[in-house]
Amino acid sequence: MRVIVVHGGAGAADAEREARRRAGCLEAARRGWAILRQGGDAVEAVVEAVAALEDDPEFNAGLGAVLTRDGQVQLDAAVMRGWDRAAGAVAWVTRTRNPVRLARLLLDRETVLMVGPPADALAGEAGLPRVDPAALITPRQRERLATFLASRRVEEGGTVGAVARDSSGGLAAATSTGGRLGQRSGRVGDTPVIGAGTYADQRGAASATGTGEAFIRAVAAFRAVSALDHASPDDAATAALATVTEVGGRGGLIVVNARGEFGVAFTTAQMVHAWIREGEEGTGA
Repeated sequence: MRVIVVHGGAGAADAEREARRRAGCLEAARRGWAILRQGGDAVEAVVEAVAALEDDPEFNAGLGAVLTRDGQVQLDAAVMRGWDRAAGAVAWVTRTRNPVRLARLLLDRETVLMVGPPADALAGEAGLPRVDPAALITPRQRERLATFLASRRVEEGGTVGAVARDSSGGLAAATSTGGRLGQRSGRVGDTPVIGAGTYADQRGAASATGTGEAFIRAVAAFRAVSALDHASPDDAATAALATVTEVGGRGGLIVVNARGEFGVAFTTAQMVHAWIREGEEGTGA
């Protein structure tokens, strides 16, 4: 069964923005679904879906990402292909509009993870759209950073991601983030860490969002997919999040298994998400 599931990040409830975020997730899922419907593979579907969220300023990825303590955008992304466990990831990207497309470039290269200016340079060599870092900063995120610096109150951020199964049974996951509001420059969370924030193999695929350091320590995305050996996707996601809670974190996971069944779980107040499968689409928070 073909299916795609998209999340827009786990965090605090936000009634004012929820409708826009649900709509954004559903539109992203539809963009990925269009690829699956035409016979495309799961990798291209999740990359297209996540790129749509990177272009939507409602989400903490790409345009509109949160700012570091010194007022900069710092972007991370990862893509993993389930059938051969190929992976690509980038961190500390500042000049690439869609980091998920850059991560996709690495799937068939020797390098799995690239960081900083060399990663941005590779994007330029490949003809991916590059931008002035200031073009990715929105007024809303400038205001949020000012509030953070004044109060030091840590806000739950968000990370976007997608998982999919295509018509041939191929599975894939992709995740993208701007990190944590007010983080120190150079900090990297779980998104580009394969097995922590992003993972896929022949059993399933998972994309995570939440307290990055805790997801790294829990190896949460890998745990969720491994649990599919004996659990439903919902139960697998819930079990993986329990290990995140044990090390002081919280957040959410989306998971799809080899049969095209999917699960969604989160320990925050909200995790906006959307899904499409044969004859059905929907959103949740």
